[in-house]
Amino acid sequence: MENVVPLNTPFHQRSKAARQAALLRSFASHRRSGDDVFWLKENAEALNILECTGARPAPSDLEVYAAFYEDIERRMEFFPQYYRFLLSLCLDLEDLAGAGDKGQRLAEWVAREGLAQAELSDLQRGEARRLCARRGIDPLIKDAGLGDRLREFASRSDTFAMPNKKAAYELTHIVFYLSEYGRRDPDLPDAAIDSLIFAGTLAFLDFNVDLLAEICIALRHARQTPPEVWEIWLTQQTRCFSITADAAAPLGDDYHEYLMLNWFMAQSGQGGFAAQVPEGRVSFRRTRPRSGPLRELSECIYSMGRTRSGDWEAMRETVSARLSHEAHAALVAAEGASDRFGQFFAGFARVNLREVRA
Repeated sequence: MENVVPLNTPFHQRSKAARQAALLRSFASHRRSGDDVFWLKENAEALNILECTGARPAPSDLEVYAAFYEDIERRMEFFPQYYRFLLSLCLDLEDLAGAGDKGQRLAEWVAREGLAQAELSDLQRGEARRLCARRGIDPLIKDAGLGDRLREFASRSDTFAMPNKKAAYELTHIVFYLSEYGRRDPDLPDAAIDSLIFAGTLAFLDFNVDLLAEICIALRHARQTPPEVWEIWLTQQTRCFSITADAAAPLGDDYHEYLMLNWFMAQSGQGGFAAQVPEGRVSFRRTRPRSGPLRELSECIYSMGRTRSGDWEAMRETVSARLSHEAHAALVAAEGASDRFGQFFAGFARVNLREVRA
């Protein structure tokens, strides 16, 4: 029998801690097997959110991970390609429990084995450095310029005025790592704040709950206040989720949106994790609005060809007249959300790029 639990109803699990404990049991024991890399991903995400939002689970709530923690050295030795997931899980389990010393040994081992130096991207190196630093280890001691390179990438704001979800998610994670998930000022240049606002504007116009929640979290980690319009819309989206007990539920669900949205709620002082979580295997589903107006806006601008301009004041009336009522309403909301909308539009219109010639 299905048990659909909206996020805005009274629950039997009276405390947030009880609901979070049920959530961990579901991720640890009922969605995937422990030898699946996606088990590592899902559980690392869930535990990381609890740790960085100051959760204080009882020791019994973490017992579901006891066998995994006991065996983690052997896993690390055989699966060093997953060292970031494994180290993250170990550190969060220890910090949530307030006990354990395996994280120190694992961080030292990662540094000795040079695993961070085998990473392909600065973003992955940034995560490795942040993880090991939690135990006072620098696995990239000769790379003094890593932080500056990450800030340089984040500060190329034109990148984030055009739809590019991969780049936008990398931007949020750069802020997460540089800020140690809100524990320190990431020292972002003004241009990087522009990048966050531009990426958030695109996420808002795309009705992308997952990405917009991450961007709002990143803005707060950067000591900035996200636009009120964005946060109101995200808060409204909590009413669109259901958690369903279903032993045969497909794994391709909306779990990540659920985690990001509740992380946003917790981080912005609105509680979060208010839903009762059924025991056993559950499915996370969000009732989705119609596709966001971003595609319609992009097609409108593209169809103008060389007649388009990057001057929003000059383009507002023409663009507005070509959009549907729904798309226009979203565009008005996006414009009102930020005083940087004109700067965003100048990049979004893409009129300053040099022509491609044969």
